[in-house]
Amino acid sequence: MRVGVITFPGSLDDRDALRAIALGGGEPVALWHGERDLHGVDAIVLPGGFSYGDYLRCGAIAAHSPIMSEVIDAANKGMPVLGICNGFQILVEAHLLAGGLIRNDHGTFIRRDQKIRVENIDTAWTNKYTVGQEITIPLKNGEGGFIADDETLKQLEGDGLIAFRYLEVNPNGSRNDIAGLRNARGNVVGLMPHPEHAVEPGFGPDTAERMQSGVDGLAVFQSVLASTVLS
Repeated sequence: MRVGVITFPGSLDDRDALRAIALGGGEPVALWHGERDLHGVDAIVLPGGFSYGDYLRCGAIAAHSPIMSEVIDAANKGMPVLGICNGFQILVEAHLLAGGLIRNDHGTFIRRDQKIRVENIDTAWTNKYTVGQEITIPLKNGEGGFIADDETLKQLEGDGLIAFRYLEVNPNGSRNDIAGLRNARGNVVGLMPHPEHAVEPGFGPDTAERMQSGVDGLAVFQSVLASTVLS
């Protein structure tokens, strides 16, 4: 499977995402925000970073990049799309996922290895996990607080659209401890923590076995290869 990773001005985790795709068994394809061609990819990753310097709102300008019209069209037809951190913000700004993301409630940038719970596995990006599985992957953001009005939250919870939830500590004030969402079809997923930073022994979070050995994020990139949610 060919999985594209879009680089925007200010992206900084695009190469990490490309490597994670390769480690997961896929064929990584670099894509550029200024093009209107997805180059025949089967799935898309919007990586973390600070697209367009986070001007206006995080992801607001990137959501209107030339390539995003193609991404939106492909997502609406069923292509798997993953947004990580700034990519999640872009998906929300593009109205592919609900809600919004605002400044962390403590007002500062946070970087930690974050424990989260997998809430939903019926998606293109989570099917290699089990429901309720607790995983640890890095988190790094300044504007990761998920917000939505009460009615939207009720719908998200009632329809089972929460993909990941923070455990032990809510690092940014997200409502209902929401760390990640899915769309109704299950092909679009966004999350604030970074699975691409927990895919290779020696470079991931610490585990009880040894330092930096955590690879809990790898299943995200393996899931899309096994997915039946394709365009």
